[in-house]
Amino acid sequence: MNDQSVNELEGIITKKYTNIAGIVALKKRVVCYEKYFNQCVASSRIHVYSVAKSIISILIGIAIDQGHIESINQKVLEFFPDYVVKKREKTLQNVTLKDMLTMTAPYKYRFPPYTYIRYFMSEDWVKFSLDLLGGKGKIGDFRYTPLVGPDILSAILTKSTGNSLLEFANENLFIPLGISVKGNVVLHTAKEQSAFNKATNISGWVVDNAGTNSGGWGLTLSAFDMAKIGQLCLNNGVWGDKRIVSGEWINETTQVHSQWDKTKMKYGYLWWIIDEKEGVYSAMGDGGNVIYVNTEREIVISIASLYKPKVEDRIEFIKEYIEPLLIDEN
Repeated sequence: MNDQSVNELEGIITKKYTNIAGIVALKKRVVCYEKYFNQCVASSRIHVYSVAKSIISILIGIAIDQGHIESINQKVLEFFPDYVVKKREKTLQNVTLKDMLTMTAPYKYRFPPYTYIRYFMSEDWVKFSLDLLGGKGKIGDFRYTPLVGPDILSAILTKSTGNSLLEFANENLFIPLGISVKGNVVLHTAKEQSAFNKATNISGWVVDNAGTNSGGWGLTLSAFDMAKIGQLCLNNGVWGDKRIVSGEWINETTQVHSQWDKTKMKYGYLWWIIDEKEGVYSAMGDGGNVIYVNTEREIVISIASLYKPKVEDRIEFIKEYIEPLLIDEN
C-alpha cells in the first residue's frame, strides 16, 4: 500500500471505526499492512468473542482427522452417556454434531438465557446447554446461538480427545502456528468478566467452574494470531511443511450448509460464508473481531477490536476500504 492509501485508510479508521485494536492484511502470504490502534501493540491480546467458534470448527476437523471423533453425523448424546434425558424429550436424542456446527439445532428458550445472567451464573455451562437443547423446535431450521451450542462442542472435544479444549488446541493448532494462549481464565464475578472484555494483556481461554473451556467466546488472541488462523485455512490446512488439518475439512467447513433467513447470511461449519463464487468466508465476533479469507485472491485480513456495542459492519469496511487496496497492488 502506498503512503496516500494508508493515510486515507487510517483517517477513516480514526473517524468511523474507533474501537479497532489492530489490523493485519496478507496477500499471497506477504504482510501488506499491519497497524495497531488505541494504545495496542502487536503483543496485545484481545477477547475475540465468536471468532472462537470458527477455531472450534478447525479443532473438530483435527479431532476427526486423528480418529477421536468418528463423524459429524454422530448424535450429540453419544458423547454424554450419563446425561439423563427428560421424559418426552425426543428431539434432543436426534441432534447431531453437524446440526451443532451448522446452527440448525433447536433450543427450548425464546430469548437467550444468558441475557439474564443465568448462563454465566450456572456452575456447569455444558449441562446448562444440554438442558436447553431440543424441545419442540425442528432440527434443520437455522438458529444462531452465541454461547450454549459451542460449549457442547467444547465438551465433545474434551470427552473424545481426553484433553481439555485448550490443551488440545495448544498441542495441535496454536503451538504449531506459533500462537501463545497461556492458560485457563476463571471469571468469578460480573466485574471480572467486564474487566476481561476490556483487557489487552490477558492470554488465555475462559473456563467454567467445572473446568470446561467456553466454546463460543472467552478466547484472547492478537491480530496476527487471527491472521495466522486465516492463512492456515487459505493454505488448505497446511502450515509450513506440516499438515495441521485436512484440506477436505477446510473445504467442507467453508461451504454453505445453512442460512439465517432473517439476515440472508450463509453459514458453513461455524464460519460465515460471504461470497461462494470467490470463496470468501469469515470468522466474526462481537465488537468487530474478524478473520476474513478470500481464497480466489489469496487475501487474509484480520481485525482485532476492543468491545463496543453496535459497531460499524467490519465486512463492509474490509470490502470497501482494505481489500481494494490489496487487489490494486502489483
